Amino acid sequence: MKCEYNFSRAVRGKFFRNGAELNLPVYVDSSTHRRLERIEKKNGKPVTELVNQLLKKDVELLESLA
Repeated sequence: MKCEYNFSRAVRGKFFRNGAELNLPVYVDSSTHRRLERIEKKNGKPVTELVNQLLKKDVELLESLA
């Protein structure tokens, strides 16, 4: 990494897109991932869908407690 960078020709907001949707990666530990893969094979649903279902239920539970 350089000690100093020259931003004199930079353009503010060059890659900004109003209303763009940001999809954040979610990382789970290896044992949880293996368990989800086993469930995936049984149900035929992708791991992404399983994780979304689990998170939605947890968020609903947390919102009901608040």
